[in-house]
Amino acid sequence: MKNLKQIPEFKSIKNEAEFWDTHDSTEYIDWSTSESTLLPNLKSSTESISLRLPSPLLARIKELANEKDVPYQSLMKVYLSERIENELRIIK
Repeated sequence: MKNLKQIPEFKSIKNEAEFWDTHDSTEYIDWSTSESTLLPNLKSSTESISLRLPSPLLARIKELANEKDVPYQSLMKVYLSERIENELRIIK
């Protein structure tokens, strides 16, 4: 067993996320002693909607998704999210 480094105290979740983005967790945590956990009562944080799109638009989205090798619905979520973030930046 190697000597593990002390995990620092973080002032915010953002600081912690930045830390773990740039550090290897195996230097701080002995993952060989970890245990699996089941969380059967978690509820999905997504919501199903019905959205009518013109057929040519949907075909183009599916074409793009195929080129990027991602599901078309996932690509649509990314595009919507990026656009909303952009719009909110403009408003502020």
